[in-house]
Amino acid sequence: MDQGKMIALLAVCLLVPLSVAAGEAPNIVIILADDLGWADVSYHGGYIKTPHLDQLAKEGVELDRFYVCPMCSPTRATLLTGRYPIRYGLSRAVIPPWRNYGLRTDEVTLANVLEKAGYRHRGIFGKWHLGHQKAKWHPLARGFTHFHGHYNGAIDYFTHLREGERDWHVNYQPSAEMGYSTDLIADAACRFIRASTGESPFFCYVPFNAPHGPLQSRDDYKNRYAQLPPSRGPGNEKKTAKATAKLADDRQTLAGMISCLDDGIGRILKTIDEQGIRENTLVWFFSDNGGIGKIPDNNLPLRGNKLDVFEGGIRVPASIRWPAQLKGNRKIAAPLACLDVLPTLMRYAGVTDHGGKPLDGIDVSKVLSGEQTALKRDLFFYHGQAGPETEEIALTTPEWKLIIHGHDIRQEVADGRETFLFRISDDPLEKSNVAREHPQVVRQLRERLVTFRKLQPADPVPVYAGGKRGFQAPKNWEVKGPPR
Repeated sequence: MDQGKMIALLAVCLLVPLSVAAGEAPNIVIILADDLGWADVSYHGGYIKTPHLDQLAKEGVELDRFYVCPMCSPTRATLLTGRYPIRYGLSRAVIPPWRNYGLRTDEVTLANVLEKAGYRHRGIFGKWHLGHQKAKWHPLARGFTHFHGHYNGAIDYFTHLREGERDWHVNYQPSAEMGYSTDLIADAACRFIRASTGESPFFCYVPFNAPHGPLQSRDDYKNRYAQLPPSRGPGNEKKTAKATAKLADDRQTLAGMISCLDDGIGRILKTIDEQGIRENTLVWFFSDNGGIGKIPDNNLPLRGNKLDVFEGGIRVPASIRWPAQLKGNRKIAAPLACLDVLPTLMRYAGVTDHGGKPLDGIDVSKVLSGEQTALKRDLFFYHGQAGPETEEIALTTPEWKLIIHGHDIRQEVADGRETFLFRISDDPLEKSNVAREHPQVVRQLRERLVTFRKLQPADPVPVYAGGKRGFQAPKNWEVKGPPR
């Protein structure tokens, strides 16, 4: 072999790790936190120690403007379908225990797509929250091969009870397994990774329920934060001593829950390393929405909280690591979204047609690799969990962000709505409302919001509280009927 060919061959070997063949589909691990706020990770300057998430962001690519929906079920539906959940009725509210509703069966999921790509093992570990009263909504009927966790949100971390019945399952069967749910979820994911390594790439989806309420921490984690004060948020100087003590206790509990979550994620990352598959395992981490307003400072310096369409409710900690293909120790400022997970993973898995309805998300693989540095796009956000009188809807463009609070914007109402316009390109913390100065911009963006709002079908998920009275949970939350 002449010297020129040897140099070319050496260059190729240096670019492609020996353990990863060029074009080989990666193992995929998606880790979803529940109600983790912007300031709840130490790499954002927070007071909670998250060394494993910090390391993941450092070794991988930190996604500085990663957007999700303002609450649980819609984000989960979005990442699995790559489509705005308003299109199939799952944007207005989450699916509570008493709701006979689920992710529509004509929606193609990420698990379905990866099955086509040859991913034989497709497991989910943790919180489903996309339908539980009928087997057709069960994860095993939506493309997954293994399920270990709970159907509902807000289960008790220790007893796994929701509405008086245990919600803990392995596949279709109730499980008597006991333990702190964050630990059980992480350990089950680790076992799956060990069992699935080798014969084909695998898909491991880990939607933790932490740190969603109820606020319940293991004592050993909570005790790490025993000296944590009530808050650095405004207004605390006016609280009573009892209220101040309660807020301090809540912050200590939340901090303990997040530290336990971080350790669980650390065990998953360690298992990947121990299996020798680090180079070609893609790990994508983010939260399903912002932190709760009960803890006043966990989204600072962003404005707002979970259930808001301000940045604090929809812009979340996020990072992605894939050593074989993505250079680490970088930060991306382009606006990415959970909408983009499915189309981007399609590219990485070699799938050109997902076989479903048109996607709203886009393939952002060139942004993640650094080939593309900017991304001009519009993003929509909406929820009406408490009813049409208190809806929130927003549109973000490369320059502007319009937010409207109040009545369903398709309706003409006598009393006005709250309108906020921010020049988001210069005011990412949403401090200056310039709606009065730019009425034409407000009108133009409002028209687009009305068009988006009209996408909601006639039978969307009802408002959260509707149908709760008289509800009796089924024994052990067993599902009805065979899957279809």
